[in-house]
Amino acid sequence: MVDPLAEVVTLLQPSARFSKLVFGASPWRVSRSDAGQPFYCVVLEGGCRIAIDGHEPTELLPGDFILVPAAYGVTVSSLEPPPTGVETPAPLALGNGEFRVGAQDGPIDVRMLVGHCSFGSPDASLLVSLLPQLVHVRGEQRLATLVQLVREESREQRPAREVVLARLLEVLLIEALRSAAGTNASPGLVRGLADGRLAAAIRGMHERPMYDWTVAELANEAALSRSTFFERFGRTVGVAPMEYLLAWRMALAKDLLRRNAGGVAEIAERVGYNSASTFSTAFARHVGRSPTRYAREQAAANAA
Repeated sequence: MVDPLAEVVTLLQPSARFSKLVFGASPWRVSRSDAGQPFYCVVLEGGCRIAIDGHEPTELLPGDFILVPAAYGVTVSSLEPPPTGVETPAPLALGNGEFRVGAQDGPIDVRMLVGHCSFGSPDASLLVSLLPQLVHVRGEQRLATLVQLVREESREQRPAREVVLARLLEVLLIEALRSAAGTNASPGLVRGLADGRLAAAIRGMHERPMYDWTVAELANEAALSRSTFFERFGRTVGVAPMEYLLAWRMALAKDLLRRNAGGVAEIAERVGYNSASTFSTAFARHVGRSPTRYAREQAAANAA
């Protein structure tokens, strides 16, 4: 059986950028703009508050894990932050990937591991749009263990380091996303898969992207009326059913074109289009250039 979540994460091609252990002594506040980079944080001891652009501040407790597949503005602070307008000095590097923030002579009241990964796929923004904007998981020791393994592996120069890191990050992302299913995940693929009725329709789209799906047929897969399915899908996944299907077809098409896995006509058929011209029009509208030009650009980039 096709696993839509695993497919999306695999196509994202996650890789480690860095992780660091942060010790905090209240009060403190750190803000930064991460330009769409995936951000994660796990609280090992104590607690803190995190605010992501567009979301209410969240209090993180020991064992909490937070994942933002595309972070922009991120503010992390002590549970009792400093007054508005009071600047916190830049984190002090202690060496060995460790940093201290807040009062330099105060007691440490939080330990957390924070980090960034990057997505190697040129379609990262498209694929990330299928995921929740924010994932908050509480009380999952498996996630803390995985993050610790990522941190240790990123600091060591062991054989096959990059391969191990890539696999660890895939597991980390999948574990974080599936742990959040039906809980604090914002609308996206994860919440859709947590709904048994919607999951049947989503799996159908992933298993048979070449099929000429309609909303009525997808509703039948979900054993729901057309109107109920349409409303429930949009509320849970965050996009309309056919918009999700288009995004998935375009992600598959771009992956096939990048890998030179067939001509335009063949790829068009594999992703659900009856003719190369119809596919080319849809692809150009969605991507901004024709399939042929896109494949040529990708081949040149790979050869560089």
